[in-house]
Amino acid sequence: MAAEVSIVAVEGECGQRLDNFLLARMKGVPKSRIYRMVRRGEVRVNGARCRPGYRLKSGDRVRIPPFRGAVPRRDDGNGIPVNALESLRRGALYEDRNLLVLDKPGGVAVHGGSGIAFGVIETLRRHDPSTPFALVHRLDRDTSGCLAVAKNRRTLLALHAQLRAGVVRKRYDLVVAGHWPWRFRVVEKPLARYALASGERRVRVRDDGEPSKTEFRVVSRLNDATWLAAFPRTGRTHQIRVHAAASGHPILGDRKYARGATQDHPRLFLHATELAFTLDGRPLRVTAPVPAEFENLHSGA
Repeated sequence: MAAEVSIVAVEGECGQRLDNFLLARMKGVPKSRIYRMVRRGEVRVNGARCRPGYRLKSGDRVRIPPFRGAVPRRDDGNGIPVNALESLRRGALYEDRNLLVLDKPGGVAVHGGSGIAFGVIETLRRHDPSTPFALVHRLDRDTSGCLAVAKNRRTLLALHAQLRAGVVRKRYDLVVAGHWPWRFRVVEKPLARYALASGERRVRVRDDGEPSKTEFRVVSRLNDATWLAAFPRTGRTHQIRVHAAASGHPILGDRKYARGATQDHPRLFLHATELAFTLDGRPLRVTAPVPAEFENLHSGA
């Protein structure tokens, strides 16, 4: 068991949310456990309780209680944990000599960059350098579910052609704040990318943006939220997240496009549930089970 520690926030951490600060410091501790520590007042800032969304100021003293993290991970000399490949392979939904479809966990990047040491593609390539793995498409870091990775250029080009032609079927499951109207089924708003002063990439609705279309269907109503299925008809960055937020119903746990209490959830409630396309002349449909957090939210657990 680790000892209690007190950490002083430095200038570079100013404005960072308390929950993100803790996630970076408490490696290996589940998000749900960290949120529980904050909720119970076990984490203190300058001796006082704080909400997960509190923005740190330079000199803030953050008390972190004793905790037992994950087993320390050794890396392969290149910064990639030796258990990373095993973890990804456990989430394999489909594999043959041409294609691998993974159930990507939320919180895992598809590739390194922008302060991320490694992602799915670097892990696969490092542990199997003889296979030219390439991402067929991308998922946001915090989105879980179906991620297709080609094992050769022929398969990559064939699937990219299907994506451009709009014949790849994608289904996402998501939970949004509030009650989505039963008859509100199509959001067709142009999207444009921009960058914050920090360099972080964002997307917004703008008249001169790229044409973007998402179809939504209500799966079920919750107490103060709605479980939806989404079928993107275009493939813009953050499309589902921005279309949901622009419609007045941001996704629970979305720290980019939601505000207030809607952000305060242990994960982004967006999951890539299904991919359907043609592979070597035959139709293929791959599904990733909806995470337990969705069912728990539905049941009120």
